[in-house]
Amino acid sequence: MFGFLKKSADPQSTPPNPAVAEPSWRDRLKAGLARTRAQFGGKLKSIFSRGKVDDELLEELEALLLTCDVGMEATQHLLNDLKGRAKRNKIDTPEGIQRALADAMCELLLPLEQPLEVSSQRPFIIMIAGVNGAGKTTSIGKLAKYFHAQGLSVLLAAGDTFRAAAREQLQAWGEKNNVTVISQESGDPAAVIFDSIAAARARGIDIVLADTAGRLPTQLHLMEEIAKVRRVIQKADPSGPHETLLVLDANFGQNALQQVRAFDQSIAVTGLIITKLDGTAKGGVVAAIARQCPKPIRFIGVGEGIDDLRPFIARDFVDGLFEQ
Repeated sequence: MFGFLKKSADPQSTPPNPAVAEPSWRDRLKAGLARTRAQFGGKLKSIFSRGKVDDELLEELEALLLTCDVGMEATQHLLNDLKGRAKRNKIDTPEGIQRALADAMCELLLPLEQPLEVSSQRPFIIMIAGVNGAGKTTSIGKLAKYFHAQGLSVLLAAGDTFRAAAREQLQAWGEKNNVTVISQESGDPAAVIFDSIAAARARGIDIVLADTAGRLPTQLHLMEEIAKVRRVIQKADPSGPHETLLVLDANFGQNALQQVRAFDQSIAVTGLIITKLDGTAKGGVVAAIARQCPKPIRFIGVGEGIDDLRPFIARDFVDGLFEQ
């Protein structure tokens, strides 16, 4: 006992300070975008150093944007926008050029900033889809925490009946968030979700988060199956699903565009969740999505923590790319 007291009084030791505040979401977002920023923002300084928007600068910037998975259409849009701003505002400093590019990108991404509004229906049914490994089940757990923190009751529907680990993972998230999970050992995923909606209605639940099995857009029989799940939801509630979220792994880069188009054709995607931005240098794909297949980005994820999934804010995202 006395030895412990002596050690704790040692001036060389540094006890934890409970007054130290947790990092803000902007700080966590910036940290999460570090890899993309190192690839993108880290090279802008040398490109903009001459302080003049000329052909040489535009060629170097084009190459940089493409390496960050911004895509050709979005890249050309941003370059044309930058040229126009530089001419109109007579920009001739590195800082001015960078600010103009940041503003151009923010303007491009702003239409995707559409927070999810869940008060229109009760229960509000959210169907969640994506390819294997994109982070669907984890995102559902984080969404449950997000909505629960807003005072909303949540029910999880374990519609991924093919992967036993998915049900177990969802059960674990349910216990962690103190929310109900409806699942079956096996069976028809559409039936599980149908029963979940009935249970939510009977219990007065605010939100149903319906998981579905991961599948590739090229697996046509599985894409037809997920379309069936959507039709069954409409039988349970003719107004549902009220939101159909596609979970995209940012590591997929340009391949994410194909996923958006394929899933949209099958289940009418209404919003996106972009995960794992902290593990990739391909964060520029957000700009490609904005230009080529614009869908509202409801949430982005930049970490493994339960609070590391938040609504997408265009200016915060762009600042996270550009600020050093």
